[in-house]
Amino acid sequence: MSLKLPFIEDEVIDQYLYDENPRPWIIGFSGGKDSTMLLQVVWRALMKIPAEIRNRPIYVVCNDTLVENPKIVGFINRTLERVQKAATEQGMPVTVHRTTPRLEDTFWVNLLGRGYPAPNNTFRWCTERLKINPTTRFIQEKISEKGEAIILLGTRSDESQTRARSMKRHAVKGQRLRKHVLPNAFVYAPLQDITTNEVWQYLMQVDAPWAVQPGGGKHKELQTLYRNANTDGDCPLVIDETTPSCGQSRFGCWVCTVVSRDKSMEGLVLNGDDWMEPLMEFRDVLIRTRNDRDYREMRRRTDSPFKEEDEKTWGPYTPEARAKFLTMLLRAQREIQLAQGEDMLLISHQELVAIQLTWYRDGIFNLKVADIYNQINEQQIVISDKYTEKFRREEQLLRGVCKEHPDDFDFIQECLLLQRNKSLMVRKRGLKDELERHLERYIAKQRIRDAVHE
Repeated sequence: MSLKLPFIEDEVIDQYLYDENPRPWIIGFSGGKDSTMLLQVVWRALMKIPAEIRNRPIYVVCNDTLVENPKIVGFINRTLERVQKAATEQGMPVTVHRTTPRLEDTFWVNLLGRGYPAPNNTFRWCTERLKINPTTRFIQEKISEKGEAIILLGTRSDESQTRARSMKRHAVKGQRLRKHVLPNAFVYAPLQDITTNEVWQYLMQVDAPWAVQPGGGKHKELQTLYRNANTDGDCPLVIDETTPSCGQSRFGCWVCTVVSRDKSMEGLVLNGDDWMEPLMEFRDVLIRTRNDRDYREMRRRTDSPFKEEDEKTWGPYTPEARAKFLTMLLRAQREIQLAQGEDMLLISHQELVAIQLTWYRDGIFNLKVADIYNQINEQQIVISDKYTEKFRREEQLLRGVCKEHPDDFDFIQECLLLQRNKSLMVRKRGLKDELERHLERYIAKQRIRDAVHE
């Protein structure tokens, strides 16, 4: 084992005990080899400190983008459950926390709901919403409570020259800490001088202190995941825009379209996890159709200039494309559920509701999320408000009043849907603006209809 490791544990002890500011430690845990070694090194260092003076709180924070590779999610969840259980039993000041994007920021609400095109290197709208913001909110909450916080990351200079330069640029002179972009936050990277070979050597020789049974902590499941996925990298906890994104062979979001191939998922499928093939197929469709003109609107959501020859100015996905992708996603989910069990979800019920509400706000009333879901799953769910008897009577009365102008009935019903569903989403545009835009579209349709009749 590397001679560096005993010194790293001693350094962690010094940092923990002799830092005069009782600021909490926030350990970024992604479930990969580097963050696993980091947590284990800190834990073993704490074991050398008498229980009565282990007073500094340590938060183990894992961010779930809700589109992580399902195989990795299952492994991480099992690990975190063991970590929390062992921390309680051993009297460690360690608590586990999971961060997730807000409902209106999730990948599916933006891609299927708002019609955002699949991310690429020039429009990577996912990183901030799915990764940076959830973790930033947690860090800011702890800074607000304690005044300052130290973020521990498993980043290593050995990983890349870019990362090494970034770590050096933000270093605090005379300390192992470096500044974070958030005020009153600092980053501590105890493993910065450790090589990849030393990481694996450590993990295979030293038992995890949260192991379920003695001798069961050699991280064999982790090693098997890396070997089957043909990868030696994992997506780090992203806390700012300087953190390198996942490379082509790293674990991460199964739906990532920033890279041309997901080599880690390909490796898992080739090594027996063929139930993930529908995920690969769906991701490939998103990549192929991203810049297909037939899948995109002729106007942008911001109404900024549109140029037919410049794909960067194209609008969001058309309503038909959004519905098609939702159908494909739900079919993939159903296929995986039949293979792996009903608890395997690719999209939540809350996201389905949010997608329907977003469609309403975009003036999409002829496509229903519930209809798509029910067709694929052969069951009945309702993705919108249930009408009470009072609403049904009002609907009958309104239909009678609009008997000679059925289009007016549809228009009024759509406006009522906008008003009723307004309070269910956190990120809101003004209801008045939405109603005015819907009215403008309706008037334009009426003018076209009248012109045709003339």
